[in-house]
Amino acid sequence: MSHTPHELHDEFPGYAARISELKQHDAHFAKLADDYHELNRQVHTAETNVAPVAGLTEVELRKKRAALKDEIAAYLKD
Repeated sequence: MSHTPHELHDEFPGYAARISELKQHDAHFAKLADDYHELNRQVHTAETNVAPVAGLTEVELRKKRAALKDEIAAYLKD
């Protein structure tokens, strides 16, 4: 369990400019980034017990975040 936020610019430090550009000019990517941010917030608040959830729920949130991160990574490398 990590209590460190997994923000996109931290997860993809070499792509900060590309992330910013895509968020402004690509509606699909902006939606992916917004969804990632929301899931990441939910995971972080669950991990830090700010908004505790059942253990299985937390695991599912982390899996969804990982899948979304993989989709974003593929998008960035295109």
